[in-house]
Amino acid sequence: MSLTKAQIVENIQNETGLTKIKATDTVETLLEIIKSSLADGENVLVSGFGKFCVKAKQQRKGRNPATGEEMMLDERRVVTFKCSGKLREKIN
Repeated sequence: MSLTKAQIVENIQNETGLTKIKATDTVETLLEIIKSSLADGENVLVSGFGKFCVKAKQQRKGRNPATGEEMMLDERRVVTFKCSGKLREKIN
């Protein structure tokens, strides 16, 4: 089961006593800041949680799984996540 944005908002609301609207605005603002930073090519480090990194992928050969036809996949940027040591310890 996945933790949804609605559940995050509800948890923030319960933990802080904020109204649902303010908790939703807080979550939305945080996510927009992270998205815009990543779109600008900046890494996002959240101490004690982990680091979101933007990595460049080179053009490469690929294959259409439905037809088996070979094709060239374009260059692109992807987001990776590396968890912090503290988070890794808590998970394990």
